[in-house]
Amino acid sequence: MATSTEPAGMRARELVQPAKLPIGQPVELRTIDSAATPGFTGGRTDGIALTTQLAPTLAELQEKLFAEGTSGMNRSVLLVLQGMDTAGKGGTVKHVLGQVDPMGVHYHAFKMPTVQELSHDFLWRIRKELPRPGIIGVFDRSHYEDVVATRVHGSIDRPTWLRRFAAINRFENDLVANGTAVIKCFLHISADEQRRRLMARLTDPTKQWKFNPHDTDERARWSDYSVAYSEALERTNTEVAPWHIIPADRKWWRNLMVTSLLIDTLEGMSPAYPAPPYDVDYEMARLME
Repeated sequence: MATSTEPAGMRARELVQPAKLPIGQPVELRTIDSAATPGFTGGRTDGIALTTQLAPTLAELQEKLFAEGTSGMNRSVLLVLQGMDTAGKGGTVKHVLGQVDPMGVHYHAFKMPTVQELSHDFLWRIRKELPRPGIIGVFDRSHYEDVVATRVHGSIDRPTWLRRFAAINRFENDLVANGTAVIKCFLHISADEQRRRLMARLTDPTKQWKFNPHDTDERARWSDYSVAYSEALERTNTEVAPWHIIPADRKWWRNLMVTSLLIDTLEGMSPAYPAPPYDVDYEMARLME
C-alpha cells in the first residue's frame, strides 16, 4: 500500500494500472478473479481510508475542469459503467461521484430503448446525453447494451454487432479527438456474488424496492452475457478508449479503483482555473470605494 507522503496522483496511477486491459489480447471474463485487489496490499479499512483521502484531490480536479468549461475550453470526461445486474453501477455513482460537486456531473441511466429511439441509429440516444464542456458525464449502462443485451436476446445477428463494434470505435475515437476523455469500466462480479446481492434485496424490506424479477430471468443467461461481454471488451479496447476491468465483488475496491481512474485521467488533462476576464485590481478598488 502506498504511504500517505506520496502525491495523490502517484497513488492513483499505481492503483489503476492493473485494471487496464492489454490492447489486442483475448478476453475471457470467466478467468478473471472478481474478488481480486491487484497491486493493493491493504484490506477493506485501508481501501476506504484511501478513497476518503483521495476525495479532496478528485473534487479539486473536477472543480478546475468545470471552471475551464465556463471559459470556453472544450474538454470533458465520459465515465462509462457496464456490468451484470447488481454489479454496482448505481453504487459507484453514489460513492464515487458523490465526492464531487453535482453541478459538474451529468448522469444518465440508459433503459430499454423507446420506439422513437429504435427508429434512429443506435448511437442517436447516446449522443444526446454526452457531457458538455467542463462536465463529467456518467453513463449507467451505455451504447454497449446495443452489442451485448441485444446479442444475448437475439435481436441482432453477428454481422450487425460486428458493424456496431466498428461504429463504437469510430464514435469513441471522435469523442477523444474532440476533447472528451473516455473512461470505460466493466464492473466484474461473480455469479455467486450476484446471487448474494439479489437475496439481500429480497430479505431486507428496505431493499425490496430495488429487486426486479427480470434480474432473476437474466441470471439464466449468465454464460451468454459473459461471452458477449468478453468479445465486446476485446473488440472495443483501443488505445484512445481502453477498457478497465474492475473486480467488483468488494464494493470498497470498486469505489477506490474508479476514484483512482478519475483522478488519473483528470491529472493527465491538467485542468486549471481560468484567468478572470476582468481587471482584478480595478474590481477590488471599486469594492473599496
